[in-house]
Amino acid sequence: MFAAKGKAIAWISALLLILSAILSACSSNSDSAPASSQAAGQGDKVITFSWARDIGEMNPHVYNPSQLIAQSMIYEPLVRYADGGKLEPHLAESWTISPDGKAYTFKLRQNVKFSDGTAFNAAIVKKNFDAIMRKAENHSWLGFIAALDKTEAVDEYTFKLTLKQAYYPTLQELAVVRPVRFLGEAGFPDDGDTSKGVKKPVGTGPWMLADYKKDEYAEFTRNPNYWGEQPKADKIVIKVIPDGETRVLAFEKGDLDLIYGEGVISMDAFQQLKDSGKYETGVSEPVGTRLMVMNTANAALSDLRVRLALQHGFNKQAMVDGVTAGLEEKADNILSTNFPYTDISVTPIGYDVEKAKAYLDEAGWKLPDGKTVREKEGKPLELELIYEKSDQILKPMAETLQAEWAAIGVKLTITGLDLTEQIKRFRAKEFDLNFSSNYGAPYDPHSFIHVVAENDFGFSAALSNLPEKDHLVKQIQDALSSTDEKKRAELYASILTTLQEQASLVPISYIKKTVVYHKNVSGFQFPANREEHPFNSLDIAR
Repeated sequence: MFAAKGKAIAWISALLLILSAILSACSSNSDSAPASSQAAGQGDKVITFSWARDIGEMNPHVYNPSQLIAQSMIYEPLVRYADGGKLEPHLAESWTISPDGKAYTFKLRQNVKFSDGTAFNAAIVKKNFDAIMRKAENHSWLGFIAALDKTEAVDEYTFKLTLKQAYYPTLQELAVVRPVRFLGEAGFPDDGDTSKGVKKPVGTGPWMLADYKKDEYAEFTRNPNYWGEQPKADKIVIKVIPDGETRVLAFEKGDLDLIYGEGVISMDAFQQLKDSGKYETGVSEPVGTRLMVMNTANAALSDLRVRLALQHGFNKQAMVDGVTAGLEEKADNILSTNFPYTDISVTPIGYDVEKAKAYLDEAGWKLPDGKTVREKEGKPLELELIYEKSDQILKPMAETLQAEWAAIGVKLTITGLDLTEQIKRFRAKEFDLNFSSNYGAPYDPHSFIHVVAENDFGFSAALSNLPEKDHLVKQIQDALSSTDEKKRAELYASILTTLQEQASLVPISYIKKTVVYHKNVSGFQFPANREEHPFNSLDIAR
């Protein structure tokens, strides 16, 4: 009996040692996983996604490094941009506009709370506007910010903003992801200046930040106080994976449930995943135009003949087809014709090497005997193109331009930059050529033409030395303030035609978002607003 009991004790002791070793190994292997994921219940629906960079501080009133996709999960607008360009009530139930187009009065929803349980009302809306306007110069790309005269909390659930002059796109600009979204009282710094940072990201949106490790991951859980329909998933985990190929490998291993966005993986990789038949895939309608901005402050680029030569000097159709595997379409219009006022007739600038060489010769850029780079007055024709290095489409496009322009005697240096540095240089106009894009929905066409005229932003570099600059700027101002629909349409047609003819904004392709997800994920829909997140409708079966 005692022998049997001793054996049983020994067996139990051995079993406990084995279990202890197993648990120790499991603990060791999960050290790098998000802490709340480790504690997630068996029934939790967790969707794991990746992004190329850290989500940032989640301040609704500032720009990079805070990431739009994550900001839109936490913070909400007064007005929502829906499919087909329709503007719908969101945190505002309704609104009225005065006959002169200057006063906007919003009736706010009365059942809305921030994620910490505090009330959303007109007072907190005004406090957010006050914080934004303290640094109005940071938001000059939004036309209504410059036009804003005053804001008022009329009563607990009525908010009014008054403009100095009419600005017809005001509602559209209130639908954008930043900066006009709303931080709860607990998130404000003591002095109210959110440009320096926020205490914590408290919003009214369907998600709240639950766990975060800089440059590794961010985990979002449902906001229990959300006023609208709750998301289907319990958690969204965003893993930071800067490299596109690494992202694909993680997806194929099952470490990611979906890959979504613009340029997040190469088009070749997307096509291979699609062709495998193992996954669900999708491609959006065009969300913007991939543009190359030519800084006409550069002496060479100030000459229209040089700008035309560069456009004639590369095979746009072949480049777009080759790099995007035919998923994007060659763009001839600066703005695609699915936006208001943009359906203008343009003459495409076709691929013609001989015409490109002739334009450069005419402009005085000659190719000396025995050399490969053209010169003028002893100076070589050398240009630099900057682009965001994490974008899996832009680098091969830049390399294509580099090779094709070499054939016409132009030396192109290509420089991949982190997004923050690229934007810094673009805004400071410290570039020759820059890969960028228009804003897409809900911003265009009004935001695009506004920043083209705005001296403090990089797009205006395209106008720096245009002879039509002053006239264009006046036309843009008139279009944005006009309450006459017919006059506004005529002004847009003239503005966009002039920009096309001056060839300083080069349309490359119409950008489309891609998505790849495992077959146990359902409910995916591309957002109507280019910068919104797609997570609310997603479900997953484990």
